[in-house]
Amino acid sequence: MSIVRLIGLPTDVNSSFLRGPAKAPGHIRAALFSDMGNLATESGRELVQDIAVEDAGDLPLDESSADDPRIEAAVAQACRDGATPILLGGDHAVTYPVLRGIAAVHGPVNILHFDAHPDLYDELGGNRRSHASPFARVMEEGLATRLVQVGIRTLNAHQREQAARFGVEIVPMRDFAAAAVPTPAAPLYISIDLDGLDPACAPGVSHHEPGGLSVRQLLDVLARVNGPIVGGDVVELNPDRDLNGMTAAVAAKLVKELCALA
Repeated sequence: MSIVRLIGLPTDVNSSFLRGPAKAPGHIRAALFSDMGNLATESGRELVQDIAVEDAGDLPLDESSADDPRIEAAVAQACRDGATPILLGGDHAVTYPVLRGIAAVHGPVNILHFDAHPDLYDELGGNRRSHASPFARVMEEGLATRLVQVGIRTLNAHQREQAARFGVEIVPMRDFAAAAVPTPAAPLYISIDLDGLDPACAPGVSHHEPGGLSVRQLLDVLARVNGPIVGGDVVELNPDRDLNGMTAAVAAKLVKELCALA
């Protein structure tokens, strides 16, 4: 039986526009285990029955320099314990220490990344740990061999240069076709920024970027992934901007489908 370890990362200290994602992990859990649905995934595999789920709760993050090592250590420990870590963000800056923890056990990985933004800034506002910069740090450190980004629709000149520098494969939203999205081989990590979805599908995010993926389009790409994955995250839910828990429900759905790939 597959084992998944859910780890909440309640931090948004590196957000560049609005805060709020630090509140997200509890909202995702509430939606995931709510009586409004069940624990079956679209593959037919069910959480608990077919996929053991360990909820490690939220890490005690305090917006200090100790947070990154805490995240890295918790993720590495999950991997060493034979569990697949699924992270509940939090802003997207957390993906960098998460991947340091993954690489400490599995070595460099391939990444499938869903987002409106490439998050490749060398720095934003002087912050090299900005949630707009995690994949620049990941690629600089050689934590990933291959990075495929899907749903991108905010590619400016600087990030275009960064993508070329690091050999990033970008699937722009305007060219999207699920069947044409490259799905990297194992070891594979999947990072889902909820603002990769169109705001009509996920209004509860800090950065609304129209023209994005539908939930079904994202699921169609996930359905093409050959598991097992080594980990994944769902980040950037901002409960302060959500409508009737709609985006939290979407986040929970995506967490379930990541679990099905473990």
